[in-house]
Amino acid sequence: MKAHLVFLDESGFLLMPNVRRTWAPCGQTPTVYHRYRRDKISAISAVSVSPQRQRLGLYVHFYQDNITHSEVAFFLRDLLRHLRGSIVLLWDGGSIHQGEAIEQMLQDNSRLHCERFPSYAPELNPDEWAWRHLKHELANGRPDNLDELMETLCQLTTEARKRQDLMASFVTASNLPSFLRP
Repeated sequence: MKAHLVFLDESGFLLMPNVRRTWAPCGQTPTVYHRYRRDKISAISAVSVSPQRQRLGLYVHFYQDNITHSEVAFFLRDLLRHLRGSIVLLWDGGSIHQGEAIEQMLQDNSRLHCERFPSYAPELNPDEWAWRHLKHELANGRPDNLDELMETLCQLTTEARKRQDLMASFVTASNLPSFLRP
């Protein structure tokens, strides 16, 4: 059976800047000014590999509240609308991947097959590399509010989707066995 491979994970983005090392003229330490606000955007995403291993996709939903199993089930329904045929979903053992909404979703959709990564193995999940890329792109920035952060995140994910080379780098950077790679 040929199926889409889908790697799913969640993350969060704070209004506080993610500070990274950067270049600056000698003796002029760069400074990032920001308001100390712990507002955040929660996100769920999936990196997909087509059955023929030729096309990669990135699917993302953003929320201004914490993600629960209900949002995960909604995301999976949306994913099923976008991907035709069978789907093998690989995800971690997070508590939000369990619950009534998830169980009902799996019962109602026979073309969705779920497998868990081994306990604490983020290095196997290509979606972790997608999050790493987005957080790197946001580094040293300082959005003033959640709307600005959301706009930037939407722009960055749109750009990433268009770059198959970048999407392939997420998969090849993971420690997946080579037969799972595009």
